[in-house]
Amino acid sequence: MTNEEVGRALIARGETITSAESLTAGMFVSTLAGVSGISAVLPGAFVTYAAAAKTQLVGVPADMIATYGVVSAEVAKAMATGAKATLQTAWGISFTGVAGPDALEGHPAGTVFIGVAAPDGSVVATEHHFTGDRQAVREASVAAGFAAIATKLAELAK
Repeated sequence: MTNEEVGRALIARGETITSAESLTAGMFVSTLAGVSGISAVLPGAFVTYAAAAKTQLVGVPADMIATYGVVSAEVAKAMATGAKATLQTAWGISFTGVAGPDALEGHPAGTVFIGVAAPDGSVVATEHHFTGDRQAVREASVAAGFAAIATKLAELAK
């Protein structure tokens, strides 16, 4: 499913979506906003680049960040859940990780966690290891985010 198809599927289903983005800095929501008519299901999104913004904007507990680090499945799930709850959307997606070129919290550049909070109440986070420069890692992250939503949409359609 392409980015356009994901957007169209969300519109057809009448399911709202928001994102909490760290390393992608709004690239996912910007890409999604390219779909004509997406304003029907996209009320807004969050760029939570700093740890404090993750806490302030989408309610990630500071002690969770202290325990697991921002580059973690736990924080990715909390970001997706928090964004979804804050804007009361059907879907929440999050991106946190290391675009590079330097490592962060002991994780090499290209380590990314993507969280998806779906309408059925499920919340998952997937770990990815992308290669390339900062821009390539960010673009691969966004593509993986759309793929994750497409996979869940297909599951929900069964």
